[in-house]
Amino acid sequence: MGQSLRKQRRHKNYPRPSRMPSFLEPASKLPDLSEMPPELAYMVLSNLNAEDLCLAMCVNHLWRELSRDDLLWQGLCRGTWRYVSCYDRANEPGFCFMDLYMKLDEGSLTFNADAQMGLEYFIQNHIIDDTPLAIAKFIHNTNKLDRYQVRQLLTKRQDILQQLVYLDDYKQKLLPNALRTFFSNIQSPGANGHQLQKLLEIFAERFVSCNPECGLSKDGICILCYSLILLSVDLTSPHVKNKMSKREFIRNVRNATREANDELSGHLYDNIYLVGHIAPQRW
Repeated sequence: MGQSLRKQRRHKNYPRPSRMPSFLEPASKLPDLSEMPPELAYMVLSNLNAEDLCLAMCVNHLWRELSRDDLLWQGLCRGTWRYVSCYDRANEPGFCFMDLYMKLDEGSLTFNADAQMGLEYFIQNHIIDDTPLAIAKFIHNTNKLDRYQVRQLLTKRQDILQQLVYLDDYKQKLLPNALRTFFSNIQSPGANGHQLQKLLEIFAERFVSCNPECGLSKDGICILCYSLILLSVDLTSPHVKNKMSKREFIRNVRNATREANDELSGHLYDNIYLVGHIAPQRW
């Protein structure tokens, strides 16, 4: 149990019900939450989100104290933002997870409106260390940030992008699955060919470093990535009536690069055919 619960247990003036609590009586009316034992109240509160936890503070004095428990807010923080630099300072005097949650929430809202302003908010409030690795870890470990704003930031901050890519491990992953993981963290740039080329070059370098035994060079991986993206568009787009066949894909890859054999090209085609699109955003 949390500190607030232990405090309530020690409180000598805490009222004890003289009869069966109303929440155990037949359901003739709504239960009286003020009669709920602190242990049970804490269990209820541990299942609430931040908004409901704030509303629970209005129930009574007991719930207000329990709802401010640091363990409850620590769980909400770590469950939503799995990595934050200031977690390392959680044992320092005066550190409060409830206050931190409010700042993280406000900073995320600011980031989703303007990535640069949001990043400055996190750094100025000493929430994230001003290093590419710390920023990349923060982005990588939360889904609260708008992916379009993340891409806008990474377009300007190649140092953060490099660190973000290296947080993923592509060892022994089939190339299409690795690409899906890559684009799940970094929104695809759509029709912007220059940005796509830069992204794929960074991805290819990381993929080769994770799979040095794959027998493919960085350039070979880039060619295969382009081929897979075009194939995924061809097979999944309702506007394309004549879908590319497996034989045609193998022939196209053979003409584009000599590094991939026909068997590998066939496996890549099967993956796209069975699993679907490479990038979550439609090209």
